[in-house]
Amino acid sequence: MKSSGLKIAALGLMMSVSAVGAASAHHSFAMFDQTKIVAFKGTIKDFQWTNPHVVVWVVAEPKPGAQPDTWTIELTSPGNLTRMGWNRKALKPGDRVAVEINPLRDGQHGGSLKKVTLVDTGQVLTSSLRPPDKPATP
Repeated sequence: MKSSGLKIAALGLMMSVSAVGAASAHHSFAMFDQTKIVAFKGTIKDFQWTNPHVVVWVVAEPKPGAQPDTWTIELTSPGNLTRMGWNRKALKPGDRVAVEINPLRDGQHGGSLKKVTLVDTGQVLTSSLRPPDKPATP
């Protein structure tokens, strides 16, 4: 009986350790400032449709006299984006876009995508699983 109790305890311990490892491997969005939104226009440099998170690089239109900056923008997983109507060809290098992001807390040129609008077509893509806010009624 003691032997079977030890086996159960060991199995429980192994399962707990596995669960902790999986949870700690998940990438957090805590590095983004969810209280701020940065908006800019630019051109898609690259679009990487990979797990665990899709990434897009956008070359922002520079202010007069400034150099263009490349922003690294992170999205959710390809699976989540697919459920929202995205696909691996949603954005292509050279597409002109207007983006809204939650910026990185450290001030670097990066963020978490809130919304991207394709300038030439007006198509709007978001990366939120929750439905958009309803406009305020007067």
